[in-house]
Amino acid sequence: MKLAWFLALRFMWDQRLQSLLIVSGVGIGVAVMVFITALITGLQTSLIDRTLGTQPHVIVSPLEREGRPLREAADGQLLLRHVERPMQQDRAIDEWQKAERVIQMLPEVEASVPLSTGPGTALRGNTEQGVLIIGADSSRFDAVIPIRKNLKAGRYEVSGSDVVLGVELAKNLGVGIGDRVRFRTASSEGQVYSIRGIVDMGGREMNRTWVLMSFRAAQTLTNQPGRASAIYVRVKDIYGADATARTIAGLTGLTTRSWIENNTQLMTALSSQSASTTMIRFFVLVSVAIGIASVLVVSVIQRSKEVGILRAMGAARGIVLRVFLVQGGVIGAAGSLVGSVLGFGLTQAFGALVTNPDGSAFFPFAVTPQLFALAFVVSTAAGVVAGVVPARRAAALDPAEAIRNG
Repeated sequence: MKLAWFLALRFMWDQRLQSLLIVSGVGIGVAVMVFITALITGLQTSLIDRTLGTQPHVIVSPLEREGRPLREAADGQLLLRHVERPMQQDRAIDEWQKAERVIQMLPEVEASVPLSTGPGTALRGNTEQGVLIIGADSSRFDAVIPIRKNLKAGRYEVSGSDVVLGVELAKNLGVGIGDRVRFRTASSEGQVYSIRGIVDMGGREMNRTWVLMSFRAAQTLTNQPGRASAIYVRVKDIYGADATARTIAGLTGLTTRSWIENNTQLMTALSSQSASTTMIRFFVLVSVAIGIASVLVVSVIQRSKEVGILRAMGAARGIVLRVFLVQGGVIGAAGSLVGSVLGFGLTQAFGALVTNPDGSAFFPFAVTPQLFALAFVVSTAAGVVAGVVPARRAAALDPAEAIRNG
């Protein structure tokens, strides 16, 4: 093996310019692969973080009511009937404590929180605006949906008559920290609440309608004493949310929906992006392999006399085979190092040149050690595979003919 490595490196050194050009070509291909992968992965991660920053991974809600026929058909009887699905409003989980204990026992669940929610109206002076009442324990709700990191003013510590408003709702009502606003619902005349915080969730609808208060206050305001409208769940593996939702539904008999079900269009777009990235990486890989193979084929032709002499001196076919496989692997590995450095430099340059108005990077590149390790493994493997055909051709050379025609 040492002889094969010595001969491979010697052949590459003798053809320094040719080796340098092919390593540069492989490096450019790897740089493109690193840049595209870091860009697409960063965009997908940022998009998922923004989406999951305002919604739970799994929503557990009461079992939906299904329509039932007033009369069943007897044997041999055919009935033409129309069964209407009943309205799903005013539903609540009566024994939510029991359901939540079951949910919290699942190892894949990171946090959960029961909520009391419902539509309401905010009144201040002559202004009335529709709102969404969300009542939950502040610490537990923050563990499922991050509220405190999005606060623009005040604190998210709600109890009694304290509330936190969305930033646009506060602006429309003309209120700030410490001001008082009346909220009412269809089933309650409501009461006056004190504003303890203002939050910016990054979405117009949420900022315009969200009113966060304590669980008990929301139960009273929405006329759901002792009951919960839903249970929000945060899981450890976001891509396993579908399986966790099915497990919870099977154990509790309640209706569950994962964030994946609620964002089918987003998941379709992400899948399309991943497919595009895979295609780009595949064609880059094929180009790299073809480039390495073409150089090694030329090398075999140029070195046929030396190969013939080696074979005449007793060198086994395996040694000749390994010489060109090692060359392919070394070119791939060297190209991956050059490409990784170049790709990293491109991500840093774009990150510094293209920025948002607040100075943050416009492109959220996901540059990780795993990305460079993947580039090294793939490029090296491509180099070895590309060297198979030229190596087999060199190993098959007849010594006498190679020396005579070399």
